[in-house]
Amino acid sequence: MFNILDRYIVGKYLKTFFFAAFLISLIAVVIDLAENIHRFFKANLAFFDVLTGYYLNFIPWINGLLWPLFALVAVIFFTSRMASDSEIISVLNAGVSYNRLLVPYMIGAGIIASLLWVGINFVIPNSTQAKTTFENDNKIKSREQTRSTDTHFFIGPQSKIYVRYYRKRDTSIQTFRLEDFREDGRLKNLIKADKVTFTEAPQTWTLHDYIIRTFNEEGKESLMVKRGETLDTSLNFQPRDFVLNTKQVEIMTSNDLREYIRREEERGIDNTKKYYIELHRRTADPFTIFILTLIGAAIASRKVRGGTGMHLAIGVVIGSAFVLISKFTVTFAHNLALSAALGVWLPNILFGFLAIYLVFKAQK
Repeated sequence: MFNILDRYIVGKYLKTFFFAAFLISLIAVVIDLAENIHRFFKANLAFFDVLTGYYLNFIPWINGLLWPLFALVAVIFFTSRMASDSEIISVLNAGVSYNRLLVPYMIGAGIIASLLWVGINFVIPNSTQAKTTFENDNKIKSREQTRSTDTHFFIGPQSKIYVRYYRKRDTSIQTFRLEDFREDGRLKNLIKADKVTFTEAPQTWTLHDYIIRTFNEEGKESLMVKRGETLDTSLNFQPRDFVLNTKQVEIMTSNDLREYIRREEERGIDNTKKYYIELHRRTADPFTIFILTLIGAAIASRKVRGGTGMHLAIGVVIGSAFVLISKFTVTFAHNLALSAALGVWLPNILFGFLAIYLVFKAQK
């Protein structure tokens, strides 16, 4: 049953957490403003435009990254104060078991984790998209990259294209190849062109200096060479298929991200691992809050010389170690044979064991 002690601890947890989030968010805004203020002046942006178009969307983004660490700091801070005031000892002496004492901590962690899960899966991607659009529209930062060289992808179940070089400036392609296959895997048509230009939205392209090779059922070939001529044709791709946003994984909700992964895999584009990593991260980060809450409570509930300062120092070391290991494992998942799920969840697994050990060794 939710009693006075539970309400007391949950209240302290949430108040300390949201105060820490507010304070660190304010510091992050000041640092970002110092870095970008010359860009805002150069773009002749009014203060209200910067506030509503950029910083109201910047704050959810930075909080989505740091909430697990905010939780660790908040738990250590208020639990250490309780230990210094002998409140923890009084609760234990009153017959409350240590495991029962952790229940309100888990309730508070559950509230924060639920808010974070909703935020990073549905709310923060939309605010990040608005921030990115603001940056692009006002030329504050460029967030676009181009698939410019040696691009392969499917434009249909049996149709595949190859682009040696795509030039964004005039939406033209140098050295183009289209292969159409029969259902049994044999080649049906092959179109080559020295140059292809985008003619009309949504999918009309012009082939320059092209060759068409056709193979019948028996495998016999017919060849048509058109040097110095052009051909307008409809092809199932658009210039935007060659443009990537560097924050693309961050500006899609989880449902949009799953749909994007499905389309990319159907096209045969082998770059979906980073999107799977992002999907797993959106579940792993809320779960991290439970683990860091247990670690913080186990560390700070013991009354030690140095008090809150010592506890916070230990918390900073643990938080830094968690971030460092997370970066390593995600990098390994990107570049090595480590799976996306294991790369994201491995820090939680390791620190989960640490949390269990610290709780077991905590002052009872």
